[in-house]
Amino acid sequence: MTIRYLHTMVRVLDLEKSMAFYRLLGLEETRRTDNEGGRFTLVFLAPPGQPECPVELTFNWDGDDGLPSDSRHFGHLAYEVDDIYATCAHLEANGVVINRPPRDGRMAFVRSPDNVSIELLQKGGALPPAEPWSSKQNIGHW
Repeated sequence: MTIRYLHTMVRVLDLEKSMAFYRLLGLEETRRTDNEGGRFTLVFLAPPGQPECPVELTFNWDGDDGLPSDSRHFGHLAYEVDDIYATCAHLEANGVVINRPPRDGRMAFVRSPDNVSIELLQKGGALPPAEPWSSKQNIGHW
């Protein structure tokens, strides 16, 4: 038996707002399908140079009453970053709440506009603890 990773799908309520968030993370659109008959749009985004690691954003044109209020039913998306402090500072400067700050120089969590939990992990070993991150507390849940 052979198995191959394809993608992770998350439903979104506001496609443009969600795409802006994932672009802040550095993901790029790799493909898009607008399905007139099914009245939905699928947008695939992936890290640069990693088209084999996409997240699929599913947007139902007529709304999505079935979307859970706390999209935690699948866990989280995880991305490795070169500098967790710079990444979190960039996200925070653009209005993203850092739910679990990288106090340890290794791991942080944020939420997408659709409440999807995103884990950010420092590439290689943890960075030395640094302010303002060392003193920041968790906000909400992640």
